[in-house]
Parts: sequence; structure tokens; C-alpha cells
Amino acid sequence: MTAGLRIEGLTKEFVPGRPVLQDIDLAVSPGEFVCVVGASGSGKSTLLGLIAGLSRPTEGRVLLDGHEVLGPGPDRGLVFQTASLFPWRDVARNVAFGLESLGVPRGARAERVRWLLDEVGLGHLAGALPGRLSGGQQQRVSIARALACSPRVLLLDEPFGALDVQTKEDMQLFIRQVWQDVATGPVREAPAAPPDPAHRSTVVMVTHDVEEAVFLGQRVLVLSSDPGRISQDIPIDLPEPRTLEIKRSPGFLAVKAAVEDQVRAEHRAHQARAVP
Repeated sequence: MTAGLRIEGLTKEFVPGRPVLQDIDLAVSPGEFVCVVGASGSGKSTLLGLIAGLSRPTEGRVLLDGHEVLGPGPDRGLVFQTASLFPWRDVARNVAFGLESLGVPRGARAERVRWLLDEVGLGHLAGALPGRLSGGQQQRVSIARALACSPRVLLLDEPFGALDVQTKEDMQLFIRQVWQDVATGPVREAPAAPPDPAHRSTVVMVTHDVEEAVFLGQRVLVLSSDPGRISQDIPIDLPEPRTLEIKRSPGFLAVKAAVEDQVRAEHRAHQARAVP
């Protein structure tokens, strides 16, 4: 069985003969953090939805640990730009929702939720309703909820796009720390001890922010447009752990410029193809 996420010959059409994505081939190793950038209309969110199982490819397939993705499942956690929390459930019960659906016993469920809320810095707000939380806090709850069932893959669709600059940078540091801390083993029947950080969730994150992609990712995929294809797969070789100061380093700025140049080139090529 092949471990990790694989996409083979994927094409997606919503209108026959007009592919949004075409001939996508991609392999993501277990525990990798991959960011996807590209111009509007390049199919970034469509790609994420296909991995999540929210829709099926027109051609090709998505495989997770050797099994074809045929629909949504607890092995994939999805976080959108808008938190989409249940407003009538307090923070703890929002995080516990997936565990309840899986029938995890109450004691194990409570222990897992308690650990996750401490991990995301919201243990003191376990009993609060979402309406009392800031935008950044709501996204932390969304991420904790997505991680509660120990997904093999965490899918992030521009999760920080609606936040102010300071909160956004705080969340960037937060998601990288959580990625390093949270293990992906199966939910256990016994109360969950803090998981082994050697077993990380794979993260695939869509963002329009090149700086964010370079800061967070181990790889950055640049999509072309109309149809969306992977035009470049750029490894990000930056020191660990990453702090915000690295954004001012010559190495970071050089990689950011290279990715921006590629995105710009793809956008110009798309505009040129659109001219009759």
C-alpha cells in the first residue's frame, strides 16, 4: 500500500469540454506541508474539494494511503476561510462534533477535546459560544475541530484570508506549531495522552498570499489557469523552526520573488490566451 496522498491524471469539468483542472499529477508524502498558489480561477479550491471528497474527478483519481477517495471522511479535515462553527454549541462541543459522530466514548472524547483546546490556547474558553470569540479564535476552534478525529490530511482553504495582518501572522505561527505538535494516529478508546509529534498530519493549504505560502510550506505548487495545471513545484529550503524574522532574510525574499514571478507569468499567459 502506498502511503501519503497521490493524485493521478486528475481532470475536473463542471461544464463538458471546459476543464477547470487538467492532467494533475501530484504526490505528497505523509507529514508534508504543501501550499498551493495561483491566480483567481486557477482551480485551487476545486483541487482542495476533490481531495476532501466533496466532488468527484471527471477523469483520474485521488488516493490516500493507497485507497481511492470516493467521498468525505474523517481521514481528511477541512477548514474554510469562514469558521462555520455551530453557533448553538459551545467551543468544546464544536470541537467534539466529529468525535461524537464516530461514537468515541464520552471520557476519551472529553480528554481529546481538552488536549486540543489547550494546544490551540483556548482551554479557558471551552464553555463559550462562538459569538463571543474573535475571528482568529474562531479559526483556532475550526482547526481544532478538524484535527479532533486525527485526520491523515488537513485541508486549509485560505483560512486566514479574512483576518487582519497581525492576527494573520499570529495564526501562521500557530498553524505551524500545531502541525509540528499534533499526531495523526487513530482516535483511541482510552483517554488520549498528548500525541507523538513524530506523526504529523499532512497539510495541503490553498492561499493567494505568496509570502504566507513560502513561510508555511515545505513545498509551493504554482497553478496555471484555464485550465489549472501544476506549472511549478518549488521546494522551500528554509531553516527550522521558522520565526517571523525569517521573512526579512535574503533567502526568504529570494524564494518569495521567484514564486511571485512564476504566478505573475502564469497570469500574463492566461490573459494572453483570453485575447480573441
